[in-house]
Amino acid sequence: MLAKRIIPCLDCDLSVPQGRVVKGVKFKHIQYAGDPVERAEFYYSEGADEIVFLDITASAHRRRTMWDVLRRTTENVFVPITVGGGIRSTDDINTALRSGADKVSINTAAVENPDLVSEGAKQFGNQCIVVAIDAKRKGNSWSVWTYGGRKDTGIDAIEWAKRVEDLGAGEILLTSMDADGVKMGYDLDLTRKVSEAVSIPIIASGGAGGPDHMLEALTRGKADAVLAASIFHFGEYSIKEVKEYLREHGVAVRL
Repeated sequence: MLAKRIIPCLDCDLSVPQGRVVKGVKFKHIQYAGDPVERAEFYYSEGADEIVFLDITASAHRRRTMWDVLRRTTENVFVPITVGGGIRSTDDINTALRSGADKVSINTAAVENPDLVSEGAKQFGNQCIVVAIDAKRKGNSWSVWTYGGRKDTGIDAIEWAKRVEDLGAGEILLTSMDADGVKMGYDLDLTRKVSEAVSIPIIASGGAGGPDHMLEALTRGKADAVLAASIFHFGEYSIKEVKEYLREHGVAVRL
């Protein structure tokens, strides 16, 4: 049985020279949560299986800061690192990987240029390409949103998940915009339906309030990994506590 992964997410605001970690609720109401390199090193020491960096500013003139953050992080952090936000070309993918990332996460650019997914997978390998899907409930279905949750594409999230798998994505980072930062639990219906629709791994994101929510996402939601930010950033739970809880409830994790 493959071990389930616990992944802290660092949303990075690069408007200051060294960058800073932030966290919002439903993509709004931002709070500051520390230095990105220090946070990454701390989570690595706690037993994180992977770490995700998301550049929420995602503008070209701040890109250099993100590459610097990655390089400094990989000096002392030895778990897979995914970077996302503003990845628009295979050149961006190449620079991210050369700066220390193991994977890149693509959202808006994948929707606007699906060939980027297939080209990236062909050049760098499927395992490097993560498609991020920000989904918001729309009646009995979910719609894909882009530009950091500002634009409703009208694309059905389940169908889009199937398509990106066909294009060559190696993994999907699935965020429920409705649940993001609320800490009332992951959207289990969304997570389960996407997990059942594709064969590639699904990272559930948005809504973690405690280990019980993660257990639900990994079992009832059928996710392969869970991503969280608030509960780790503000010291509500440690990664070790989460893993011990999951193991006690029969979930295979690395301790």
